[in-house]
Amino acid sequence: MRPIIFSKMDFSHSSLFGYIEDLQELTIIERPVRRSLKTPEEIERLTVDEELSDIERAVYLLSSGQDVQGTSVVANLPVLMRQNPAETLRRVLPKIREVLHVAGVEMQLTAAVSFLTVLQEESVSIHTYSHSFLHIILQNLEHRDAGVSNAWLETLLAVIEALPKETVRHEILNPLVSKAQLSQTLQSRLVSCKIMGKVANKFEAHIIKREVLPLVKSLCQDVEYEVRTCMCRQLEHVARGIGTELTKTVVLPELVELARDEGSSVRLAAFETLVNLLDMFDADDRSQTVLPLVKSFCEKSFKADESILVSLSFHLGKLCNGLYGIFTPEQHLRFLEFYKKLSTLGLQQENGHNDNQLHLQTLEQEKKYISVRKNCAYNFPAMIVFVDPKNFHLELYSIFFCLCHDPEVPVRYTMAISFFEVAKLLNSDVYTIHKELVTLLQDESLEVLDALVGHLPEILELMTNGGENNGSEGKLLSIPDLIPALTTAEQRAATSLKWRTHEKLLQKYACLPHIISSDQIYYRFLHRMLTIILTNNVLPVQKAAARTLCVYLRYNRKQEQRHEVIQKLIEQLGQGKSYWNRLRFLDTCEFIMELFSKSFFCKYFFLPVLELTHDPVANVRMKLCCLLPKVKSTLKIPTDKHLLQQLELCIRKLLCQEKDKDVLTIVKRTVLELDRMEISVDAFQKRFYENDLLDQEKERQEHLLLEMEQLEKEKQKNEGRSTNINDKMFEKKRRDSKTSSVLAKSINLSVSGSSSGTSAGKEEKKSKLVRSQSFSTQVLHPKYSNIDKCPNKSSATGYTSSVSGMGKSCMLSFSDDSFRTHSAGNSGNAAFPSSSSRNLFNSAEQKNNGNKESQSRKMSM
Repeated sequence: MRPIIFSKMDFSHSSLFGYIEDLQELTIIERPVRRSLKTPEEIERLTVDEELSDIERAVYLLSSGQDVQGTSVVANLPVLMRQNPAETLRRVLPKIREVLHVAGVEMQLTAAVSFLTVLQEESVSIHTYSHSFLHIILQNLEHRDAGVSNAWLETLLAVIEALPKETVRHEILNPLVSKAQLSQTLQSRLVSCKIMGKVANKFEAHIIKREVLPLVKSLCQDVEYEVRTCMCRQLEHVARGIGTELTKTVVLPELVELARDEGSSVRLAAFETLVNLLDMFDADDRSQTVLPLVKSFCEKSFKADESILVSLSFHLGKLCNGLYGIFTPEQHLRFLEFYKKLSTLGLQQENGHNDNQLHLQTLEQEKKYISVRKNCAYNFPAMIVFVDPKNFHLELYSIFFCLCHDPEVPVRYTMAISFFEVAKLLNSDVYTIHKELVTLLQDESLEVLDALVGHLPEILELMTNGGENNGSEGKLLSIPDLIPALTTAEQRAATSLKWRTHEKLLQKYACLPHIISSDQIYYRFLHRMLTIILTNNVLPVQKAAARTLCVYLRYNRKQEQRHEVIQKLIEQLGQGKSYWNRLRFLDTCEFIMELFSKSFFCKYFFLPVLELTHDPVANVRMKLCCLLPKVKSTLKIPTDKHLLQQLELCIRKLLCQEKDKDVLTIVKRTVLELDRMEISVDAFQKRFYENDLLDQEKERQEHLLLEMEQLEKEKQKNEGRSTNINDKMFEKKRRDSKTSSVLAKSINLSVSGSSSGTSAGKEEKKSKLVRSQSFSTQVLHPKYSNIDKCPNKSSATGYTSSVSGMGKSCMLSFSDDSFRTHSAGNSGNAAFPSSSSRNLFNSAEQKNNGNKESQSRKMSM
């Protein structure tokens, strides 16, 4: 095949005429469309007098209108019943009953839905409904179209739940005896089976035994396998209605007989009903009747009856746990091996593929095997309970690995959904499945990632906290490969077209401050969130990134990094060239007000927000005006009195200078709302007590972060000082060892005059080192270790009670003479003792030590 060569398009005069002729030929396509429109005569027939009332118009359309108009009236029946129920029942409903005899499929389906809607909305009493609507429903149950018949049957089953017992008995149960006979049509007998299952829960056991069970037995032995299958699936409802004793004597023998039926669909229905009724059988019935049947099903599923394989794999978890108490160790092992075999069904050929294989799998077989493995993934948590979580690594880890790496997406998707359940069951052994979590996070299918993200915060919390009994080393080793997996997952979601998955992922990533350290978040995730806000084109994704960024900022433990992020938000968003970025800045400010204290917002964001009142784009000013009430609520009087004056000045400028009508309307409405607002004061007030208390807690936590940072700096400073002293002492010893013996006398003479000063300096350094070490060991180390653990045990919206308790303990332990803290109202920084007192103490100590050393040296000389 030769390659197609595209030549340059010719825009000459002759070629343009050719293009125009081609376009004129395309207009021929429009002609058939015009012919399909309604003619004036048809429009005349469809026209209705506008002066008619709704009831009159409905009667007219049902009498002489077309099918489309009649269908619209039937669809509008619930509205008519709400507006005028008496007239609708008297005039409209009889017409609908007449029309339904000759109506088409569309009108029949619409009527079934409308009748059900009238019942659900309770437009009339149940007595009136049964008198007016029930007969129409029963007349259309045996419609020749199966879809219409099923629609009316669903409506009837819903009506049976609401009808009184006597009405059900006379109107439904008594006629059911004749319709369930073998002489009736197949459709009639199928409808009777489903009604039997619904009616069984309506009456007492003795009525069911006398009037329902004979019909049930008759239908279970029907000549048509469809009827036997349908009745077999209703036996569960019948058993729930008649109780345990009758189930054992009547229902169980029927199920055993149906389980040996010649029809595969009947056997399948019997097996599923047996599994669903396990809780109603005692231990003897389970061991003597149910277990032999289940074993025969399992043996035949691979040999002669593969039709039951999918259902068996779906119910295997429920079956194993339901029969757990009667299993012998050998039977327990056999069912576990059976599950393992099902979990890898269809994958054996991949390892040793042979081109000359005679037994090639058909497409249907492949679909069946995929469904089986998917069901095994669905039942995996139940199988962990079956083998005991302690034996997971020995018995089930290999199967877990295979299912997480299955070549088919539905299997991996199901594993991703059940991953959280598996992690909860493993508890302290959750570290064993960390690699599979990384694998699913890096899965090529975004469906798998979307399924995993739903419980990602809970999974990560279990991963980091669940293995505490195994020591902290395992936790620290598990983090390095987890962070690249999280970043890769976000990048793959960002490059795809599935923005909802990306939004969901960003929302769940807000849990990371409780999982990993502040520095890791700052360098690996925080700047990425800012990039998404600036570059992404999807508004929900940008808002999710903005909120997650605010959460990261909320838990950042370094003031320098916080100031850098705040500056970038103001410069790149609040003062950005694109109006879209400035709008996102206002969204970010909303999240700041939600997550941070009022004082924090007023300190960093209040004035940058007010600057947007001069924005050249009307949409930005409009959004700002809508935000102003929230902005005003962050003020406290008299502390923020100057900010309140700035706010009032900006509003006056907007009222005087605004030219856009829409913005001006919103400004006037906002002014009225601001006038009605009451500003909170610094002291607590009853009306604002809860909000003030919450704000005080946020402010206390922000001060706590500053104290934690100060403690960390002091610790690093003390450690660096001790290392410098040790290095100097080592260097002096090395020099002294190299000193020549010839200069020893002169050096001794010179040292005798200056040794007092140097020794005093050494003693001073030693005393400082001892004080710093005692300070770090007594105050910093235990508290600092608690501080490091805080993010792991805090909630998504703020620190938990453990953090607040830690903060209180910090405040109490720092109340000694060596370390004090200011009150929360003044500052959150730690206040050390004054340098003058410390210098006086050191100088006095230095003099004493110097005098003692000089006296000792003179005595020795």
